Amino acid sequence: MKTNLYTNKKHWKWALAVVALLIIGVSLWYTNHLVKSIAIQETRQVKMWAAAMEQHAVMMQSTEEFFNKVSEQEQLRVDLLANAYRSVIDISTNENTAIYLDIIRNNISIPLVITDTKDNIIFKSNLPAAQDEKEIFDEEMKSAYSKYPPIKIDPGYGTIQYLYYNESQIYTDLKAVLEDMIDHFMEEITLNSMGVPVIVTNEAQDTILSFGNLDSLMMRDTNYVRQQLEIMRNENDPLQIEFMNKGKATIFYRTTDLVQQMRYYPVIQFVVFALFLLIAYLLFSYARRSEQNQVWAGMAKETAHQLGTPLSSLMGWIELLKMQEEPFVGTYEMEKDIERLQIVTDRFSKIGSVPTPEPTDINYLIRDTMDYLQKRFSKKFEFEVNLPDGELIMPLIPSLFRWVLENLTKNSVDAMGDHGKITLDLIDDGDHIHLDLSDTGKGIPKSQINQVFNPGFTSKKRGWGLGLSLAKRIIEDYHKGKIFVKSSIVGEGTTFRITLKK
Repeated sequence: MKTNLYTNKKHWKWALAVVALLIIGVSLWYTNHLVKSIAIQETRQVKMWAAAMEQHAVMMQSTEEFFNKVSEQEQLRVDLLANAYRSVIDISTNENTAIYLDIIRNNISIPLVITDTKDNIIFKSNLPAAQDEKEIFDEEMKSAYSKYPPIKIDPGYGTIQYLYYNESQIYTDLKAVLEDMIDHFMEEITLNSMGVPVIVTNEAQDTILSFGNLDSLMMRDTNYVRQQLEIMRNENDPLQIEFMNKGKATIFYRTTDLVQQMRYYPVIQFVVFALFLLIAYLLFSYARRSEQNQVWAGMAKETAHQLGTPLSSLMGWIELLKMQEEPFVGTYEMEKDIERLQIVTDRFSKIGSVPTPEPTDINYLIRDTMDYLQKRFSKKFEFEVNLPDGELIMPLIPSLFRWVLENLTKNSVDAMGDHGKITLDLIDDGDHIHLDLSDTGKGIPKSQINQVFNPGFTSKKRGWGLGLSLAKRIIEDYHKGKIFVKSSIVGEGTTFRITLKK
């Protein structure tokens, strides 16, 4: 087999493909390495954030425990003050009241109001400025002192008094500070500077208390929320936090969206590379095919044009020979050769243009062509043509289809050497016809089957390797059919199949 441009091109294709794969592989490896490094760092930061939140939660819990103790002490002080006041009123004349009076006098924080049954203020202590000037325990003050039930005092003589009290201002300020701490902690959880997606739920995990770094519109979708909770639950164990007034809360979190996206970046990069290479290959292949088509068409037109001039001249000379008194004995054969040259010229003319198929009896065309070819080969080559009975009309370009049959037959004869058998079978399946041309030649190695239709490919010492390439162009481009090697066994023979739509 001769070395040709298409064989070298195939080797270059493989070389370039290997280089491209190496570049893609190295790029993907390095990108994947960077992504993993960033993901590890990001995960480490998320873990640090989770640890900080956990420590913060412990501090919050300790603060709440301290506040609970302060609250208990506050209640004890209120009870002590109420008992002291009751004792001062109820004490006998012989008992020392100094200790009780000291308790009442030393109350400098707990707001205290004593009224009679008609809501007249009898005694007041530690009231805010807006309430300190009032003489009547009005509805506004009743609302302000409604958190704790009043203590009923009966000093005797049929007089009933009521002691109203409230939380001390210090206790109120401490509670406000704690509420601010809780709110700030919740904001710190959901609006963290590291961008960690967070969802805070109640203890039962059926109500969303807060969330951060997630799409607020998507969070309205229960399926999205369920999906996010599942992702977070699979990535990290949730944190449990207990608030004094809000009960227990569960904090779910996961790695940032950046890490989630970067995990798919190598895959996206690979797809982009693959698409780029595919598009580039298709564009270059299309450009190459277009260039080949233009070369084929230009060469065919020029060949037809060049043959036309000497043919016209030869026809004129034959006519002159016929006009002689004694006609030249070879005139008849010369006319046959000129007719053959005209057929060849017509073929090249059609190759270089866009011919239109015409209804043709393919049975007659095949039989006539094979009879013509059989007469021009040695009698050592046997021809067997199996065609269905009657006419089989199909859209064909007769001169070009004959050329295909001639090329296939000549290739088969060359493959068989000095003797052999050519079998042609026409199969009609209703929608398509299948034309199988078989020989008993040397066969085609499997490694070369895909190359036989490439221009320039030939297994002969002499030859251009254009016959099968022309056949493929005629069948696929002009007849919209298919031609391929149906089977081939080295040492036994080859079968080519042509499939055409009826």
